[in-house]
Amino acid sequence: MHIPAGAAAWFLPFVLPICYYVAFTDLRDMLIKNHAVVALASVFAVIGLFVLPPWSDGWITGPFSVSLPPYLWQLLHIVVMLVIGILLNAAGIMGAGDAKFIAAASAFVWMGDFTLVLLILMSTTLAAFVTHRLAKHTALRAIAPDWESWRRDKQFPMGFALGATLAIYLILGTVYGS
Repeated sequence: MHIPAGAAAWFLPFVLPICYYVAFTDLRDMLIKNHAVVALASVFAVIGLFVLPPWSDGWITGPFSVSLPPYLWQLLHIVVMLVIGILLNAAGIMGAGDAKFIAAASAFVWMGDFTLVLLILMSTTLAAFVTHRLAKHTALRAIAPDWESWRRDKQFPMGFALGATLAIYLILGTVYGS
């Protein structure tokens, strides 16, 4: 993995509760709350400033190439993914909360780990979908009978899978990171 193990270890205790909260609120309300997305982006902005300080690497600029410190490249992910998410939301492919969460979470994902994150996302989405549908149609539903996600047949609380994906990626990063 390309994510530095030390960075993943520093991010994990702050990101894990946010991922849990996002999964829970999306299951309960079918809504990823803006304050959770802001908190996630803030964790990277603040903790990342100390873990990946932008002043530690050299700044190289040329007429056709720009080399920025990892901290700034990771922050740039938020902008790129937010634009893509807005377009996907406008096309009706995903919810706005999902798009915003993906944008905030993208700062934590190193480009070299993109394929791995997609594999984790596919696995967690399948597992979350099966788990959600099984719970919905069994006695487990009685534990939380008022959840909005039970009532929506054609929609799935993607925050359940997105939160798990980021959490699993950072956990793997602490163990197998560079």
